[in-house]
This record gives sequence, structure tokens and C-alpha cells, in this order.
Amino acid sequence: MTTNGKRAELIIENLSAGVEDKTILKDLSLTVRAGETHALMGPNGSGKSTLSYVIMGKPGYEVTSGRILFNGENILDLEPEERARRGLFMAFQQPIEISGVSVQNFLRAAYNAVKGKDLSALEFRVLLLEKCKLLGVDPSFVERYVNEGFSGGERKRNEVLQLAVLEPSMAVLDETDTGLDIDALRAVAEAINRLRGPKMGVLLITHYQRMLNYVVPDFVHVIKGGRIVDSGGKELALKLEAEGYEAFPNGAAEKAAAVA
Repeated sequence: MTTNGKRAELIIENLSAGVEDKTILKDLSLTVRAGETHALMGPNGSGKSTLSYVIMGKPGYEVTSGRILFNGENILDLEPEERARRGLFMAFQQPIEISGVSVQNFLRAAYNAVKGKDLSALEFRVLLLEKCKLLGVDPSFVERYVNEGFSGGERKRNEVLQLAVLEPSMAVLDETDTGLDIDALRAVAEAINRLRGPKMGVLLITHYQRMLNYVVPDFVHVIKGGRIVDSGGKELALKLEAEGYEAFPNGAAEKAAAVA
């Protein structure tokens, strides 16, 4: 998806934010463009998930300085549903269970709300089955209630199916590898790779390098103490694997040139 012929882009400028009077993000800057995959890696409590929540406008998180531009528009005053309509998407670390609502009905409601359309159940069924075929998802999967009795891998594949249906121009994937065994990880990574392309930017948030064995990023950023302390190519993830987060001291200057 592009805007006025230009690639969609998410620009985070000097962002400081927190929750319950606790500052978590501290003067953080990052740019992600359509066609790029950025991996954000950091230890627990470093601000990874907080960044994703602030991008999507989760209630309770307060921005104290900086701004977030999406396709040139400052989105901080927009409600989460408006951000979704603009083309932003977030896959959650712990997707919720919705008993009594089928995956198909949930996705149809999400599609119509985000796209501003009113597809009938039959029209949407045709679209959904195309996405299931693309991702190798059994059609019976969409008849089940949302995440009810789902394994960790099934929950994450449901998130990726939602990504395929909504076709955003910018996707934030918050620790998509959490709770996955190696086979589920490969299946989810393969689905993400099928959806990646020049029309969508991806911000992939993860603890571990293992996900990046399958979804190879263009850029890797290390976040500690609410700041990006290093940025580089995929080799940076290998350094993390070998040396751990201790190799990246808190408070180091951001390498802005690597994300510009």
C-alpha cells in the first residue's frame, strides 16, 4: 500500500512514554518503511511491548514527548480503530480467547470495520478461503471459536491469518515466537514470509535470534532501558546470540544512520 505514490512509512521521533507514572520509553527514534522488515530485540522490561502498545494506541499508555508519524500524519490523537483503518496492524503476544465467536465471523467483522466495507458472509468466505490456501491453513480452522482450545501455534497462525485478510501497510508483530515449538515456529515464520513484500513494512519484536533464522530482517535494533542502543543488519542478531544483551550497555547513543 502506498500514499500518493510513495511507500508507506512509520516514523517514531524522540518518543518518551510510559504507564502509571512510570517512564518506559526514553527519547526513542525509529523508521520503518513498506518493503522493509525490522527486528526489535531486547531483554524483558526493555520497552519492546510498550512501544507496540503506544504505536497502536492502547489505553493507559501516556506519551510525554515525541511523535509517531504514519504516512506523514501524527497518529497519537487517533483511536486504535482509526489507526487500524489507516493501515496499521498489531499481532499480540498473548492473543485473547473469544468464546462463541467463530474465526470466520471475527475476521469478517474486522475486515468490514477496517476496510469500511460490508461484505456478505458468502463474499467474505470466498476471500477468506483464498487466504487460507495461501497460508496452508485448513478451512475447518475458521469454523472454530477464536482461540478457544487453540495451541500456542494455532493462536499465532490465527494472528497471521488476520494479517493476511486485513492486508495492512505496516505490521507490528509482538513476540510472535512466544510459546512456539520448533515446528510451529517454522510454520508461522513461513506464513509471515509469504505475506512480506514491497507493500508492507514489518516491525518484528522478539527476545531471541531463533525467529530471525526463518524471517530474515533487513535491519536489527537492540533496545535496553527504553532506548535503542544499537542498530545494524542481520549480523547484529548473531552478535546477540553469541554475546548476550550484556554486550550492549544501557544509554549508548542511537545509531540513527542505520535506520534512516
